Amino acid sequence: MKNSLQGRDIGICQCPVCQMTNDVSLGACPRCGTQLKCRNYASLQQSWALLITAAVLLIPANVFPITIVTSQGKIAYDTIFTGIAHLIHLDMLPIAIIVFTASIAVPWAKIIGLAIYLTAISFRIPIPKRVLMTGYHIIEWIGRWSMLDLFVISITVALVNMGQLMDAKPGPAATAFALVILFTQLAAKVLDTRLLWDRLEAQDDASRTAENR
Repeated sequence: MKNSLQGRDIGICQCPVCQMTNDVSLGACPRCGTQLKCRNYASLQQSWALLITAAVLLIPANVFPITIVTSQGKIAYDTIFTGIAHLIHLDMLPIAIIVFTASIAVPWAKIIGLAIYLTAISFRIPIPKRVLMTGYHIIEWIGRWSMLDLFVISITVALVNMGQLMDAKPGPAATAFALVILFTQLAAKVLDTRLLWDRLEAQDDASRTAENR
């Protein structure tokens, strides 16, 4: 069985900016001037670095207070978990579910999903390519909802702020949480997904050769 022919095998690649198909020997895209590369092998290390940074920042994002409310001289600090518990105590279960999904479920799902994806590429784990690509697209799709919790905080601050009687402002965890969102988004964006196909196809070709023998 013959191996599938790829663009790099015949010296052509697609420009990552304008999507024009070019000869790699040109060095740069004649349309937009972007440097041409068949594969960005450094993107794997870049994605790992961004993902690990996001995972580390997720700890202060959950430990430190995300909102600080001053009411009649009393200061209340709320973390993500205590905020959710407070919403449940006030019988605001739908809002608590939204905050839990945006603040806890989505970030952890993105980090775990990207870790599995990068591990499959780095260590050539035989996970079906369709499953990995489907998971990758899901990670990209849910990423747009990650800012929902920060949006809720900004609306709360704008509505609750009543001068001397009541004042609300974001806590230090809000900055850490925003960075978690940023780094997970960048980790997904910088990765050259063609590396997945190259490494798994090479493994498939090796297994086919062994079977033919």
